Amino acid sequence: MKNKGLGPIAIVILITVILVGNPFYITTEAQQAIVTQFGEPIGEAVVNAGLHFKVPFIQKVNYFEKRILEWDGYPNQIPTKDKRYIWVDTTARWRISDPLKFFQTVDNEQKAHGRLDDIIDAAVRDIVTSGNLIEIVRSSNRLVDELKFKKEEKEFIEEGALEEITIGREAMRTAIIKRVRSDVPQYGIELIDVRIKRVSYVEDVRRKVYDRMIAERKRAAEEYRSEGRGVRAEIQGRTDKELKNVLSQAYKTAQGVKGSADAESTKIYAQAYSKDPELYSFLKTLETYKNTVDKQTTIILTTDGDYFKYLKEISPK
Repeated sequence: MKNKGLGPIAIVILITVILVGNPFYITTEAQQAIVTQFGEPIGEAVVNAGLHFKVPFIQKVNYFEKRILEWDGYPNQIPTKDKRYIWVDTTARWRISDPLKFFQTVDNEQKAHGRLDDIIDAAVRDIVTSGNLIEIVRSSNRLVDELKFKKEEKEFIEEGALEEITIGREAMRTAIIKRVRSDVPQYGIELIDVRIKRVSYVEDVRRKVYDRMIAERKRAAEEYRSEGRGVRAEIQGRTDKELKNVLSQAYKTAQGVKGSADAESTKIYAQAYSKDPELYSFLKTLETYKNTVDKQTTIILTTDGDYFKYLKEISPK
């Protein structure tokens, strides 16, 4: 009878132990997992979402991200091939492509970031140091191709103010990606992309770059000013020519009008004065008096002078 009583109790205890040991686990769409037993992986990686079983107490579930992860490196001071130092700041995107290999080599994301620091930084340094400064700054020769056919700009290019590239920033980035992708699969990692976020010049290089930019802008500004002066001279010459033409036509017209008016006035005067010459002589004499004699003028006249003619004929009242 005692044995019969212990049976159900033992079953209940066993079920309780199993439930407490949590024999089930769930993986979401963003997760993948590795089941370990006493620290060693058991079976293949679990990459499908759903409910899964494990042996309680002795097996453990290690979860890993299935989504794309972010890596941000520290800015590094790197010398270029032409001995110029720059700060290069890079970022990358990666994912865990083989959870089992990832677990066996780096174990977790923090250690994976440490490995990526070494691999990506080394690749960036190798590629950047193999090219000149201009290669990491520009991706094409479009501006050079547009300007090199101009004589002035061609000389400017030859002076080194606007250099031609042979590799370019995009090609260097592609080379970095190729280098990193060949190294990371051993850690169960797939590299998605590497990007150069920022390239900053050290103080000495920055000053030289700014001086070059200033020289380039001054040359461009001087070219614009020269073209402006040429256009201004052309407009000024055309305006002066038109002004002289207008003034000449106006003077010609004015002289014509003035000549016609003088002729008409002379004709009128002649007609008027011919009717009474004595009156004309009298009026002109009075006009002469008015224009030559004032309160401060003292004149001495002879009685038989023409200037005194009308004064001596005035009868006193």
